[in-house]
Amino acid sequence: MEKKRVESVLEVSQQAPELPQWHDEDLSPPELLFNRELSLLAFTRRVLELARGEAVPLLERLRFLCISCTNLDEFFEVRVASIRQRLQHGVNQAGPDGLTPSATLESIRAAVVEMVDEQYRVMNDELTPSLAEEDIRILRRQEWTRSQKRWLHRHFRNELMPVLSPLGLDPAHPFPRILNKSLNFAVELEGRDAFGRDSGMALVRAPRSLPRIIRIPKSHSGGSDDFVFLSSILHAFIDELFPGMKVRGCYQFRVTRNSELFVDEEEIEDLARALEGELMERGFAEAVRLEVADNCPDSTARFLATKFGIDEPDIYRCNGPVNLNRMVAICDLTDRPDLKYPLFQPQTPKSLLPTSNLFASIRRKDWLLHHPYDSFQPVVDLMRQAASDPSVLAIKQTLYRTGVDSALVGLLIDAARSGKDVTVIVELRARFDEEANITLATRLQEAGVQVVYGVVGHKTHAKMMLIVRRERGKLYRYAHLGTGNYHQGTAGAYTDWSLMTSDSALTQDVHRIFQQLSGLGRVQALNRVVQSPFSLHSFLLERIKRETENAKAGKPACVCAKMNSLTEQTIIQALYRASRAGVRIRLVVRGICCLRPGIPGLSDNIRVRSILGRFLEHSRVYHFANDGQPETWASSADWMERNLFQRVETCFPISESQAAKRVFHDSIELAFKDNVQAWELHGDGNYHLMQPAGQEEPVSAQQILMDRSASD
Repeated sequence: MEKKRVESVLEVSQQAPELPQWHDEDLSPPELLFNRELSLLAFTRRVLELARGEAVPLLERLRFLCISCTNLDEFFEVRVASIRQRLQHGVNQAGPDGLTPSATLESIRAAVVEMVDEQYRVMNDELTPSLAEEDIRILRRQEWTRSQKRWLHRHFRNELMPVLSPLGLDPAHPFPRILNKSLNFAVELEGRDAFGRDSGMALVRAPRSLPRIIRIPKSHSGGSDDFVFLSSILHAFIDELFPGMKVRGCYQFRVTRNSELFVDEEEIEDLARALEGELMERGFAEAVRLEVADNCPDSTARFLATKFGIDEPDIYRCNGPVNLNRMVAICDLTDRPDLKYPLFQPQTPKSLLPTSNLFASIRRKDWLLHHPYDSFQPVVDLMRQAASDPSVLAIKQTLYRTGVDSALVGLLIDAARSGKDVTVIVELRARFDEEANITLATRLQEAGVQVVYGVVGHKTHAKMMLIVRRERGKLYRYAHLGTGNYHQGTAGAYTDWSLMTSDSALTQDVHRIFQQLSGLGRVQALNRVVQSPFSLHSFLLERIKRETENAKAGKPACVCAKMNSLTEQTIIQALYRASRAGVRIRLVVRGICCLRPGIPGLSDNIRVRSILGRFLEHSRVYHFANDGQPETWASSADWMERNLFQRVETCFPISESQAAKRVFHDSIELAFKDNVQAWELHGDGNYHLMQPAGQEEPVSAQQILMDRSASD
């Protein structure tokens, strides 16, 4: 693929003016901030660009295309839904970036139309032909051979037709409730049925029990990897659902609904039960987007939009299946390792192998792990040894997202059943994992685990584990602190840091935070851990101000940080002040970034990069020069309002000098050497994909870390 500048969706409504040298002390003008929603769309656009990257294995390109579609779904379910709700409540006040909610929706519409067109162009013009060259064929109806059509017809009659329930629309059959993101068909009919009815319109719902991608047997096809969309089969044989009538048109559609749950925690007695009630209605909440086939008549599209209570600008036309993200099944159904990323095996330090006494290893030294380059297994093994060790008296852990079949959950249950005191903070409100977490909490409670749902009004997003063990007649604590979730699946796909420690100051802090979450009482002073919502925001401002004062005094000063998102306005203003004072600022922000770098006289000392590659960059790291005595911290918190004021988060020091250097090198330095997977944000809102200049060697931060792991 030709290396090129990618036009950010930020350009749609907020192309930066040619700013003169900035002299004003006022740092609140809207032109100093990018819009949060458009910045999030810019991230999804960068993910989509990975689907075009010729250096990316072909099936992984397909996976990135599907991820971009899933991201767009969630964007509408959460962000667009939130903006629409503000407008419904009469709130159209401009935000810090200067855009009103109505203007933001207009900008989103323009950006998404362009992005959807690009998604289908990439699928139709790039990926589908490239897959066909590798004998992975996605067959359209006009391409079916007679043998394939006969097999598909039998499949329709035997496997699909028995579970389909067409619904003719008439006064006795009003327009039904359509489930969020379900695949449906609007069928235009001509003729009268057995009862003399002639409504002219019917709906067919594709049950979620049916696979959206069907493999044609090799006996009826030219190869073992020939696939057909469920939607194509239904289109081809839909007339058999309406015997004696003429099908004049069949058009697939999908509606996206508001997926935010609202529970007034101050007014309820049982959070789990209240959430269960909300979950039952989530699939039928307010509609925010309607996707229709591009050949759907305007009249049919408007009819559907009216039924869903949305306006014409909320209709998006698709040049292909409306549920494009379901193509990810092809990646999993196709056994072609040559078209996927090579298998990567994370490493485990010898002192942390399952056969080791992990308590003894952690007593000797703190252990710092960088996932997925270092295996997550030592964290699981620590819990396994704790669960079976008669000297362990108590285990405490936070769970935000864990996965359906988490080994850690099974070990917590084993520990409780063996008589240990086990307390788990389960965050029920982890978005899109609410139902799984309710099930998890019930399972833990039935095993005798004390389950706590955190604190009213604040999500518990901190990642902590505490083990209390009796040794030589005294009680000792062991802790794990991390930047990522206790989810073994994502630990193999997300970059995160883990610290396993027996440091008395750190473990006492973790103990106090657990007491705070499960009990009642005033905020206790912590030794070394910094916690939101109480102290993390002021801690960050103080550190940035210290670097600013050092720069003014002619001392070396820098602020370097890595995070998922940067939106909090006072932090951004503090970084602007630091830049004006001469502080060197390097930020690795994977997703949303509202800070505008490169403004002369204001942010020209700030550089912002986003790394996108095989692994999802998820760790949060903060580094401050501190006049020659550098500080490096890891955290569960992004620099966002919700993380700093509305969540329970932890930020912990990496004190050992070699470990701190490793964190800084792996998280910050390598990101600014990367010229393969790094995107640099410029002041006009564009992200530029970095590339080797002249005779420079290609540098991929993720590849360097994988190579280092393999050689250890």
